[in-house]
Amino acid sequence: MKPKALVLQAHGSNRDFDVMEALTLAGADATGVPLNQLRMNKTLLSDFNLLVVPGGFSYADALGAGKLLALDLASYFQEEITAFVDAGKPVIGICNGFQALVKSGILPSPLAPLPKGEGDVTLTFNAEGHFECRWVNLAPVSQTCIWTKGLEDNIICPIAHGEGNFQTTELFPLSSFIEQDQVALTYIYPNGTPANGDYPANPNGSILDIAGICNPQGNVLGLMPHPENHIYPHQHPQWTRGMKGNSGLALFENGVKY
Repeated sequence: MKPKALVLQAHGSNRDFDVMEALTLAGADATGVPLNQLRMNKTLLSDFNLLVVPGGFSYADALGAGKLLALDLASYFQEEITAFVDAGKPVIGICNGFQALVKSGILPSPLAPLPKGEGDVTLTFNAEGHFECRWVNLAPVSQTCIWTKGLEDNIICPIAHGEGNFQTTELFPLSSFIEQDQVALTYIYPNGTPANGDYPANPNGSILDIAGICNPQGNVLGLMPHPENHIYPHQHPQWTRGMKGNSGLALFENGVKY
């Protein structure tokens, strides 16, 4: 049987069908479930093997990117999501979904009664001060993260965000975060060399060129770029010049396989 993937749909999410297509290609049975429907039947989450919080502008980012969706996750689904994560089931949050996972406390540490360490880690305004919409190059780094483990090829995919700048305060244990292999994806140059904070290879100014992180267990991944928008060869930005490969489909195949 195909693993069942739940794609959470909140007001403003706009990449839900894109990620459902990616999961289907990767071999999953993907279903979009509106957040209000899940609120009425919280046990529904336990019927699924994989959870996706897709990109978009949830609740129009009224209080900041992903903030209101994060409040929903922490207020209404704390026990259910904690059980889902503790069971080792794969979870991925993309762009606005990543912001929601961070601001709810699910990443980089487990969900707590109140967002644990909120303020120590954040996704804030891009360093250049404007919305970024461009293609980027990513290096899979973490071998703990089940989504990136074993991936050798770099990934090319688009970004589209105004608040994707991953930053920490001096209170955050950055050294142990690195030692636990929680840096999942980093921004790089097309030739594979580190971006070293250089714009636009690092499009938002994130510390350590971080594009995605995982939890210590490795089953929860959050990333700002959109791998679901490069899953077919013809979606490569230089397809008409004969270029192909380096798609984001491998990430989803890893999650579904796990």
